[in-house]
Amino acid sequence: MASAEIDVKYVAQLARIALTPDEEKKLGAQLGNILGYIEKLSELDVTNVEPTAHAVPLVNVMRADEVRPSLPHEDALRNAPRQANGLFIVPKIVE
Repeated sequence: MASAEIDVKYVAQLARIALTPDEEKKLGAQLGNILGYIEKLSELDVTNVEPTAHAVPLVNVMRADEVRPSLPHEDALRNAPRQANGLFIVPKIVE
């Protein structure tokens, strides 16, 4: 896709940015270069390449899910500005 085919004003509107005419020309050229590089990627032979979501395998490092003692109920409520029946009282924010 040539830079002449890029609707820079539309792209700027989607990005919610205001561009001067000089900025539109500069951005159009830059977008054209980016799209040129993307077109070069279509020239690569990827027939033997397995599709992947990540270049390297990802492993989540998580601790074991074990039952452990928690904060006592009284300690949790000790500094609460307002409480009732063992619960935190918070201001109503939706009317």
